[in-house]
Amino acid sequence: MTLDAATLGLPDVFLPYQQQLMASVSAHAVTVVEKSRRTGYSWAAAAIAALTAAAQRGAEGQDVLYMGYEKEMTREFIGYVAEWAGFFQLAAEPMEEFVWQNPDRPEQDIGAFRIRFASGFEVVALPSVPRALRGKQGLVILDEAAFMDGLEEVLKAALALLIWGGKVLVISTHNGEANPFNQLVTDIRGGRVPYHLLRCTLDDALADGLYQRVCLKAGKPWTAEGEAQWRADLVKRYGAGANEELFVIPSPLSGTWLPGPLIEARQDASIPVVRWQSPTGFVTWREDLRAREVQAWLDEHVAPVLAQLDPRTPHALGQDFARKVDLSVIWPLAIQQNQARTTPFVLELRDMPYSQQQQVLRFVADRLPLLRAIGLDATGNGLAHAEAAADRYGTRVIQVMMTEGWYREHMPPLKTAFEDAAFTLPNDRDIETDFRMVKLVRGVPRVVERQQDEAGARHGDAPIAAALALMASKAAPEVYGYEPVRRERPGLFETPAAQWGFA
Repeated sequence: MTLDAATLGLPDVFLPYQQQLMASVSAHAVTVVEKSRRTGYSWAAAAIAALTAAAQRGAEGQDVLYMGYEKEMTREFIGYVAEWAGFFQLAAEPMEEFVWQNPDRPEQDIGAFRIRFASGFEVVALPSVPRALRGKQGLVILDEAAFMDGLEEVLKAALALLIWGGKVLVISTHNGEANPFNQLVTDIRGGRVPYHLLRCTLDDALADGLYQRVCLKAGKPWTAEGEAQWRADLVKRYGAGANEELFVIPSPLSGTWLPGPLIEARQDASIPVVRWQSPTGFVTWREDLRAREVQAWLDEHVAPVLAQLDPRTPHALGQDFARKVDLSVIWPLAIQQNQARTTPFVLELRDMPYSQQQQVLRFVADRLPLLRAIGLDATGNGLAHAEAAADRYGTRVIQVMMTEGWYREHMPPLKTAFEDAAFTLPNDRDIETDFRMVKLVRGVPRVVERQQDEAGARHGDAPIAAALALMASKAAPEVYGYEPVRRERPGLFETPAAQWGFA
C-alpha cells in the first residue's frame, strides 16, 4: 500500500495552480504568470529552483538565477530555497551572502545571496539589473517583474539564455496598462511571442483551496463563512487597488508606484495613529471652547506619545493640510544614527478649523526633540496655515507649493527610503490604502484616486505628509549656540584671583 498524501487524508503539498506552474516550467522555455497577490507563487518557484539546481546535468539540472525588485525579496526567496532543500533532503551548502560587483559601476556593488548544491549547480539571488545576467546560464526567475526598473532590458538579457538551453519564468502582479509586463502579457495573448501564459486571480486561488491552506497552517477549521469574510477583508484592505492587486486587471490610469509587498514590509504595528474627528457643530463653538476641547484631546492622546520620544534624536515634521473634505495628516520622523527615518506616530485631523490646526501643530512641533525642519503644504487653503507656522518657527518651516515638479523631485526619495528599509509607517489599513493610491502619471508619482473610509473621504493624504516630512528631515539643521562677548577690560568678578590675593 502506498502511503501518499491522498491515502493519509492529507492535502497535496502544492495547490493546483502551483502544480500548473511546475508543469509549465518543465514543458516550456518561457512561462509568464499574471497573478493575484498572496497566492504563494514565489514559494512554489523556490521549490522549482531547489529541484532544478540539485539535479544532475543529465537530468536537466542547471543554475537558477533569481531576480526581485529589491534586496529583501532576494533574501526571502533564498530562504525559501534553503527550506525546500531541507524538506527534499537535498545535499547543499548553507546559504551565503556575497557582494555582486557591477563592472560598469563599481560604486554600485550590491549584496546578493546563493546556495550551492552537491550537483555543482547553485541558486543565486541577484539584483535586477541586466548586467548581472551576462555570462550566466540556467533558469532565470523574474519575480514581481512589473515593478523592476528597466524591465525591457532585464527581459532581453534573460531571454538570451534560451540559446543554450536556459529557461525563463516571469511572475508578477500587474502595475498598470502601460507597464512592459502588461505589454508582454498582451503580446503572448496576441500570438506575437510563443510563450506560455498562466493567470490566477484571488478567486481562482480560493477555488483551488488557498484559504483552506491558510486555515491548515493556522490550525483552525475551514468554513465557507470564514472564507467569504477573509476574502471581503482582503478586498477592503486593498481598496481602490483591489482590481489590479487581487483580480489581475491592470490599472487603466497608470502604474502602481509602491508595490504592495514593499508597503507591508515597512509597516510597524507599534506605531500609533491618533485620529481627531470634530464633534457636531464644532466649527460654530466659541474659540475658547474649541481651544479647550482640542487641548484636552492633545493632553490625553498626543502628549503620551510625545513623551516617549528620545530627546537625543533629531526630528522633522511634515503636514498635508486640508480643511473640510480631506484629512490633514501630520507625520513626524525621527532621524536615527544610521540615517533611517522612523515614524513615532501619525496624527489625522478631520474637519478641524484653522486656529485649532495651528494649535495642534504648535503643540507637536514645540515638543519634538531637536526639531530640524517642518515641511508644510502651502497650496490653496494651506498657505495661511504655513505662513502662521513660519511666523513662529522661522526658516525651519519649508512652505511647499504642491506642483508636478515638486512631486517629480521629492516623491522618488520616499520610494528609495522604502526600498532601502530606511522608513517605517504604521500597520494601519487606511494609511496603507493612501499609499496604494499613489500612481505614476506621465512618469510622476501622484495621487489620482479618492477612497471612502468609515469617517469620510480619503485622498492619499498620508504619503504626501510622509514625503513632506522626509524632505524636511533632509534639510540642513539650524545650529543654536552661545558665545560670550569679549570685553576690553575685565570686570570686578572677572579679574584673576591672584590679583586680589586669593590664590
